[in-house]
Amino acid sequence: MKAEVRGTTLPVLEIQLDPGEAVVSDHGELAWMSPSMQMAQKTSTGGKGGLLAGLKRVAGGASIFLTEYAATGPGATITFATHLPGTILPVQVGAGHGFIVHRHGWICGTPEITPSVALQQTLGGAVFGGEGFILQRLEGEGTAWIELSGEMTTYTLAPNETLLAHPGHIGLFEETVQFSITTVPGIKNKVFGADGFFLVRLTGPGQIWLQSLTLPGLAAAIAPYLPSQQAAASNKGGGIASMVGNILNQ
Repeated sequence: MKAEVRGTTLPVLEIQLDPGEAVVSDHGELAWMSPSMQMAQKTSTGGKGGLLAGLKRVAGGASIFLTEYAATGPGATITFATHLPGTILPVQVGAGHGFIVHRHGWICGTPEITPSVALQQTLGGAVFGGEGFILQRLEGEGTAWIELSGEMTTYTLAPNETLLAHPGHIGLFEETVQFSITTVPGIKNKVFGADGFFLVRLTGPGQIWLQSLTLPGLAAAIAPYLPSQQAAASNKGGGIASMVGNILNQ
């Protein structure tokens, strides 16, 4: 198996597999592949977990199924694309060395990787969607590829050393890092509402990877340039050209 990250701003992950090799991912992550790749859906990977791990994924808003892509002939390739501008990072998962990753961070992994839900909590305003703030746990043994949005910053926390981070900036951290949701009371936040400012408390030991681009931040940045419902209704007959014109005139 040979993996290569191609591109810069919106990179893709291209994996070349020999016959008999395979990778697994959440359903719908595929970008393109060669004809010698065979797809199959499973409730579990080659690692531990089985049906119970699948049910945990469902509880976190994901599908019970994982998709396995297996090479059936020589020269088999498969490619996964990032959802946002950022970085693709490979990590080695092993016994006693798992990782916690943000809900959309896991792209794919070798068949022994087992993904499940590490945390699911609704934060004020439910800005992360109907399922709230979700972290995934990656266990098993093998290689996992992670997508981090924007620029990446890493810290190595000493035992009992703590860092407070905005939930949207949480990218990835080693499972030795303890984490919990905390709030700064009395502070209203236009993103989370009036329930206080939510932060994730990360306590070492272990390494953490933070991402500079957050989905709530991106949504807030482009919101003034999106047409209102009234404008969208008036543009119904004008098509895309009329819509683009309104955005450019903001």
